[in-house]
This record gives sequence, C-alpha cells and structure tokens, in this order.
Amino acid sequence: MSGPPSISSFQSDKPLLEHLTIDLLITIFSHTFMNPGFAILLPLAYRAQTYHYNSPPFIYSSIYAGIVIVLFVWKFINKRLAFGKKREFDWTEEVVVITGGSSGLGLLIAETYGMRGVSVAVLDVREPEGGEARNVAYYKCDVGDRKQVEAAAKEIERDLGTPTVLINNASIVHGKSVLDLTYDEIEKTFQSNTLSAFYTTKQFLPGMKRLNKGSLITISSVLSSVAPANTSAYSASKAALKAFHSSVTAELAGTHPGIKTLLVCPGQLQTPMFEGVDTPSNFFAPVLEPVEVAKEIIAAIDEGAGGIIAMPVYARWIGIMDILPVSFQRGLRWLSGCDTAMTGFKGRGEIKEKEGDDE
Repeated sequence: MSGPPSISSFQSDKPLLEHLTIDLLITIFSHTFMNPGFAILLPLAYRAQTYHYNSPPFIYSSIYAGIVIVLFVWKFINKRLAFGKKREFDWTEEVVVITGGSSGLGLLIAETYGMRGVSVAVLDVREPEGGEARNVAYYKCDVGDRKQVEAAAKEIERDLGTPTVLINNASIVHGKSVLDLTYDEIEKTFQSNTLSAFYTTKQFLPGMKRLNKGSLITISSVLSSVAPANTSAYSASKAALKAFHSSVTAELAGTHPGIKTLLVCPGQLQTPMFEGVDTPSNFFAPVLEPVEVAKEIIAAIDEGAGGIIAMPVYARWIGIMDILPVSFQRGLRWLSGCDTAMTGFKGRGEIKEKEGDDE
C-alpha cells in the first residue's frame, strides 16, 4: 500500500547552476571518498588485480581505508556519547506542537506529519496558508503572550492528548539599526523569538516528563553566532534562544533520557521573512530551501535522535570566528559582505510583525 506523499516530492525552482555549492561538493565527497564502503573497495580491487599484500598500492589503500573507518566509528561514538541513546518514535502515539506553523518551514513540517496521520497542533496568530490540512489543528495564539499559550495548551491537551514533540519555530525580524528600532519592536522580537520558547516549554515539558518520552526542537539561527549590522534584536534573541536550549538539554540529560533535544541553526531560508537580503556568495553561503531543513528536522525526530543541525556547511564552523583575532574577524565580515546584506531588506511588510517561520 502506498503511503502519503513524502517531503522529498517537493521540488526546488532554483536555476540548475545555483545548486552547485560547496555543500553539494562536500556531500559528494563524504558519500564517496570518505565512505567506509567505498574506501574498503580500493584494497580489495588491488587484491583482485593480484597485487601482493606488501605492494605500495595495497598498503597505501589499506591505510586510507583504515583511517576512513576509524573516523566513521569515532563519529558514531561521539554522537552517542554527546546525545545518548535514541528514543522510539511511534506515529500513532505522538502529538506534535509547532509554533509559527502557518507558513514556510513550520507549515511544511506540520503538513508532512499531518499526511502521515500524526496529530499536529499549530500555534500562530495567522491561519495556515492554503487552509486546513489533514490532521493539523490550528490554534490562534500569540506565543509571545504567556496567558494565550496557557489557554492553548489546555485546549491541545483536551483535543489531541499530551504533546510529545514541541518545535519552537515562531520568529520575527526587523531589519533596522538599533536606533531605528522602536521599543515595541525590540520587546516583540524577544517575546516572539525567545520568551515564547520559555512559555511553551513550561507548558508542554511536564507532560513529556511524565511519559519520559518526547522531543524538544529549538529553531535558532546562524545569526546567533555572528550578528550582522541591522540584526541586533533578532541576533540577540536567537543567541539567547540557543543558550536556553543548551541549559534545558543539560537539565534533562541526567534525569529524563527519553526526552531528546534538537538545536537547529540554519542559514538564510528562501522564505518571505528575509525577502530582499543580499546573499554575497551562493557557492559558499547558499540560500536554503525550506524543504532541505525540514527533511533534516523530520529525519531526526523520526529517528528519536537529539543533536544539532547546522546548515549549510559554514554554519557548522561559524563559531570559530570567536577565537580569531578581532582584525581577522573584521576581515572575514568584510569578505562575506554580511554587514551590508540587510541593506535591501523588505521582509513580509506588515506581516513580519507577526509570528512566522524562522529565517
């Protein structure tokens, strides 16, 4: 029997050449030269050609295969030590809550789980784009308002049951200098991007603790590590959100191993939220399609895994900038063009005042 449409069925409309990025080249490299199966084939191929065990080609290829296997095993062990054993994810028993799930990344995840038959609750101030989706319940809620979150949590518990997956995805951005930001815009940014995670976690985490089962997903941003000009409120709120996630992960690690935490730090997504942002290099810092990030998040939740998802590749190493001399940091910022990227920022216009998907 065929299942529901998979997330991979969504197609990108980017020009073909724009898909050629450093991320693609690294992916190809990791699936070939750094793949244990590929590496093992080399010494076997030399033996099949009657090379002796002491011949240089066989020796060098065997050393190469050994290094690749050791790195592969170490990667597995490191992940297990860092994030623990995976939890079981049963579609028939899970209840997924997504903040800012009415558009973009959040909506994509909501609809995918809804098509699979999982109960999904979307918290947003706007109704989902395209109307209601199967198994996706919409609850009008400003997640930056504690009272509204408390009320919505009671309704979800009554209608769907105890939530076992919480995806803190709601986010807003104002592409202005710190002096141009109004006090209301600053406060609203932190309410939607940071305080909302505190409110939703305090409402839904107790239920996960009772079950000793759950997944807590925090959608931060690469801008939490490097704050370009005109993103002071957004970057600061996302940095605070990342620190929040780190602390909650430590609190759960020793007492509730069945609750997995996942931190997501994407670069710029191809959504209206960052409309008008100038990306200096599509090769080194490609704009991500929401489907690319959604696939990674869904795969991690399905596997019952905790961890960190940072994409594209540069997002995994951006933290290294903090240990470089300040002159180097300024040089890299100039080369990347990050401090002028927000010059043409448009966003969603009036819509950007409300919660939506990140990036």
